[in-house]
Amino acid sequence: MAAASASSDAFDEIVMAEERFHGEGYQEGYAEGSHLGIVEGRRYGSLHGAKIGSEIGYYLGFALTWQCLLQKCADEKNSRKIRALDSLIGMIRKFPYEDPTYDKLQEDLEKIRGKFKQVCSMLNIQSDFRIGTERSSLTF
Repeated sequence: MAAASASSDAFDEIVMAEERFHGEGYQEGYAEGSHLGIVEGRRYGSLHGAKIGSEIGYYLGFALTWQCLLQKCADEKNSRKIRALDSLIGMIRKFPYEDPTYDKLQEDLEKIRGKFKQVCSMLNIQSDFRIGTERSSLTF
């Protein structure tokens, strides 16, 4: 009877091996996938954040430069442009750089882009901001 019980346990181990290995494989795969997902997400977030930071920095540098240039010859015509530049600078300074979970991040970024286009239109400048291998430039 003991021999039948031992062979039955061996048979059960063989039959249940597939299920056991499937469960272990799933757990290992899940852990590896989670780790790789975190690494890939961090890399993507860093790249995307750097692009947004570069774009915002470009807008701020542009606005501060034009603000400085226009204040030298302040007349009624330039006061509207200076107000628009002040508004753009204020929007950029209120932008939440350190909070990637900010729910209106994309909405605020679009507002800044729109204000930048408005300022460029007031200054009669064609804006051309490109990120990546192409160089960013303003065309006059």
